[in-house]
Amino acid sequence: MKYVVQIIIFFLTWVIYGCSHKITQSPTAENILVFPAPPNEPRVQFLTYINTSEDVEKPASAIKTFFTGRNIPKPILRPYGIATSEGKLFICDSKINGLEVIDIKSGEFKYFIPTGMGELRMPLNCFVDSIHNLYVADSYRRQVVIYDDNLKFIGSIGRKEKFKPIDVFVDDENIYVANLEGNSIDIFKKSSLGYEKSIPDFSSGDEGYLYKPTSVFIDNNRIYVTDFGEAKIKIYNKEGDYIGAIGSYGRGLGQFVRPKEINIDNDGNLYVVDAAFENVQMFTESGKLLMYFGRPSNMSLPAGIGISYHNLEVFKDYVYRDFELKFLIFVSNQFGPNKIGVYGFVEEKTKESDLER
Repeated sequence: MKYVVQIIIFFLTWVIYGCSHKITQSPTAENILVFPAPPNEPRVQFLTYINTSEDVEKPASAIKTFFTGRNIPKPILRPYGIATSEGKLFICDSKINGLEVIDIKSGEFKYFIPTGMGELRMPLNCFVDSIHNLYVADSYRRQVVIYDDNLKFIGSIGRKEKFKPIDVFVDDENIYVANLEGNSIDIFKKSSLGYEKSIPDFSSGDEGYLYKPTSVFIDNNRIYVTDFGEAKIKIYNKEGDYIGAIGSYGRGLGQFVRPKEINIDNDGNLYVVDAAFENVQMFTESGKLLMYFGRPSNMSLPAGIGISYHNLEVFKDYVYRDFELKFLIFVSNQFGPNKIGVYGFVEEKTKESDLER
């Protein structure tokens, strides 16, 4: 009888607490972290972290947990590049020689550690194209490895000499690879996976020369490249002509020390992760600095950034009541206890007092 009572108490405890929501403190005016700081109008709110599978998976029912036991959380270990696709996160993790794949809406969290011909050695950055094929830039393997929407190996691309892929971007026709050793963006045909050409065609000392290309993003027919060697974001057209640059080396606003991955939102604003500043700076298409967000207290050697307009409702309980969430920003931290920082781009709701004026 004693053991029956203990079992009942254990069961009731799980019913009451086992399915409780992860949020332990509602966002208030006193505890939220926003950027820029008051009295400026808030544009970005820090929402939460994703560190393990527990942070995204839906709690199991008390009955299932009682009979099968609690699942062991799967940790994110050393994340780098991030890709987003219709509410899913693809996180390159060098510690597992693979990726964490997270379905934000369903709460599914899984490791993708391919074997055989698709084996990864040092996955740094990735991209998901319009038909949901996954492209992974592997610097140790010296190839970009490609998988279909079921994560089955399709093939790989590379070059025999001076090819060390760091990042990849794919449009409807071509695959663009940031090639660290070739000081170039190498372009491959998407249909045949064959090499087409490399851009830009400049010599060392020229403004448009790439010293250490480490990230690439294409928007509005412009190719944006992080040149780690010169601490600038350099811009080209698709023919390889140099258009200009954003930022420079230095510790002032709008400058960089260790620029990493870049991304662009639907309004054409550029986001640049800086591992030294441990923040993300935002620029207009013309290169004007808009703001920055992040602090050393909640970023630790950040590297990757992903932007998503899907499944905003999943994070609604983290958003301050006076804000409207417009889209999500995910930032990876290579070190520290918090691996994926989740930020929201927000707008202040119109207050009743404003409507009465």
